[in-house]
Amino acid sequence: MPIRSAAMTILISCSLPALAAIEVPNHQSPIRIDGKLDEPAWATARQVELSIETRPGENTPAPVTTHAWLTADKDTLYVAFEALDPNPSAIRANLSDRDKAWGDDMVGIKLDTWNQGRLAYQFFINPYGVQQDSIENELTGEESDAWDGIWYSAGLQNDAGYVVEVALPLRMFNFDDSHQHQTWGIELVRFWPRDKTYRLSNTELDRNIACTLCQMSEMTGLDNLTASRQLQITPSLTLRRDEERAGPSQPWEQADKVDLGGDLRWNLTPDTLFNLTINPDFSQVEADAGQLDINTTFALFFPEKRPFYLDNADLFETYSTLIHTRNLAEPEFGTKLTGGRGDHSFALLQTRDEETNFLLPGNLSSDIAGLDRRSDNLALRYRYNHSDQLSIGAISTGRHSDDYHNYTFGVDGRYDFNSQTYAELLLVGSDTRYPDDLADQTEGEQATRSRQTDLNGYHWVAEIQHDSRNWDGFALYRYIDDEFRADLGFVENTDWGKGVAGGGYTWYPQQGFFHKIRLGGDVDETRNNAGERLEQESEFRLSGEGQYQSYLALWGVSRERRGRREREEDLAIEGNAPMFDETFAGLDIEFTPRGDLALELHLTYGDDIDFANNQLGTRTQINPYFKWQPLPQLVVELDHLWRELEVDGGTLFTANLSDLRLSWQFNVRNFLRLTAIYRDIERDPGLYQFDEVDPNTRILSTELLYGYKLNPQTVFYAGYADGRFNDGFDDNLEQLDRSVFAKFSYAWLL
Repeated sequence: MPIRSAAMTILISCSLPALAAIEVPNHQSPIRIDGKLDEPAWATARQVELSIETRPGENTPAPVTTHAWLTADKDTLYVAFEALDPNPSAIRANLSDRDKAWGDDMVGIKLDTWNQGRLAYQFFINPYGVQQDSIENELTGEESDAWDGIWYSAGLQNDAGYVVEVALPLRMFNFDDSHQHQTWGIELVRFWPRDKTYRLSNTELDRNIACTLCQMSEMTGLDNLTASRQLQITPSLTLRRDEERAGPSQPWEQADKVDLGGDLRWNLTPDTLFNLTINPDFSQVEADAGQLDINTTFALFFPEKRPFYLDNADLFETYSTLIHTRNLAEPEFGTKLTGGRGDHSFALLQTRDEETNFLLPGNLSSDIAGLDRRSDNLALRYRYNHSDQLSIGAISTGRHSDDYHNYTFGVDGRYDFNSQTYAELLLVGSDTRYPDDLADQTEGEQATRSRQTDLNGYHWVAEIQHDSRNWDGFALYRYIDDEFRADLGFVENTDWGKGVAGGGYTWYPQQGFFHKIRLGGDVDETRNNAGERLEQESEFRLSGEGQYQSYLALWGVSRERRGRREREEDLAIEGNAPMFDETFAGLDIEFTPRGDLALELHLTYGDDIDFANNQLGTRTQINPYFKWQPLPQLVVELDHLWRELEVDGGTLFTANLSDLRLSWQFNVRNFLRLTAIYRDIERDPGLYQFDEVDPNTRILSTELLYGYKLNPQTVFYAGYADGRFNDGFDDNLEQLDRSVFAKFSYAWLL
């Protein structure tokens, strides 16, 4: 075949059985990452076959052939794939930015460097060599693609399929170098999206075992490898000009900003990483997804995207979100120490912030508060894996300013009764001192709760979960004392306790349109600390996964839920916050009719509380989405949300939110992206009994961004952004703010 050299022929004889340990040989000759696999080192590499289909089939023979090879030198692990295809013209491959090629054909490597079945690094590559990387956390059941490592890949397509070549520097990994013979967990994976998305692997996955990372193969042969103590220094320069004005006839006010900053990343030992950032620029180069905040009583959540906070962020995770670093708005500097040794892992974060932002929680609402003062912030996390069954941990956070502080300390643990059932427990206490004038800066429930300035509270969570091939079930109770606060996190409730139990059954049909069908549901009840009921709910969901990468779900909810308080200064519920009966249902549809087009439609209809007037209304919500890639370089995404609330007397509001993103990828390193987010809310002022509202609110936010990424830390960005608004009565959109910006950073590996 065109992609094989003479060395390739030799590799066939080195193939391993799928479930055998993979012993990686060492080589001394150089390897160039170009996708050609013509270096002598590949002639002695270990070959592994991805011969097992783990999804939708259940450990059945793979429908296509995939070869993988592994070899290593003293500081790098090399992996290569040959993905054969009976119809190469059907291969789905697009040029895109990092972490945005999901849905393409791709191959990948999962590595558990501690071989404990708890955490795994994931590296996936499409046929163009576009990289996807992430961290999979078995304890939380989540994957975070926000983590970005510096590694190297190349891909080449041909008339037999495609080839991918990968170099994974060991400096990226935390591992225990006290062991003379390294043994890592490994899984080699291929995604083959055709009539279905086939997941192919070198190892079987037992669906009767709840964890997946504990089923990975083992990789040996790394005995002579040593992790680099490499120092990475990344200086950065940011230039920005912001202009804004109070109205269309007002003069522009201009502000120029030049920031010099730098990051340091140092592997003190193979299992300990030190990060330092000085005068960082944490401006977003990717706009947050648009969200509607109409007719909601709780603060919106925005995920973290900033590199300094994302490095090893999984080590800080707990059952509740006790650490949410988006609260840190304008850091002067920050340090972080993360790592582990044997069964122990630890993480420490320290930041000085020019602003102090935190969430003010409640049981019927929450809001964001901001103090115009500097604060020192600290987070500590420790975990001990006592055995394969038991892990315990501790967490502490602190925020301190002149007349304000919030400290938390907690312990948590997980016990696995068997391969299908586990229990988790979290217990946290807090000590808080609010500024005396905080209540004057807030309103509603948050003002009432802020009048008590000295607070001492606690929070606990207990859960038991069972997952098997067909049956799953869980029971959970979460309690939050009325004086508990977690100001470095995102715990939006207080004076609140919720019990929930649920489960479901899953079928795996061997024939027909769907290959997976699940019927499930749960019931829950929420009360305040005084025992007054806040909510009681039951829900069901029937879902199926099938051909054309399709997902279909029909769901329904019936509940009793409180409206807003009639007397905000009184925190009592009974006689103060009316209870409403709500019943609503929805339909979710997702499918990919062809390789360049993905479609979604989400529908919701039924009862919804009108919180502005404390009455029951009828909500209709339609949320279509499409992603179209007419060319390998071009991506067009449109996400639109239409929401309408009908009440006695007419239509209270109609809200539209459109999020349009156009991206042209010149190659794997260069892109040009246009983002436009448009909000349009029409209200009937005559239907608002207690508030004065504008009949129309329209906001258009746009951003044009050019980006060059040599790697995740060596980047250049240049862009323009502006915001246009109307005044509530005039249809014209007036430009009231605009900015131009540029950022350059370069990662020096010393």
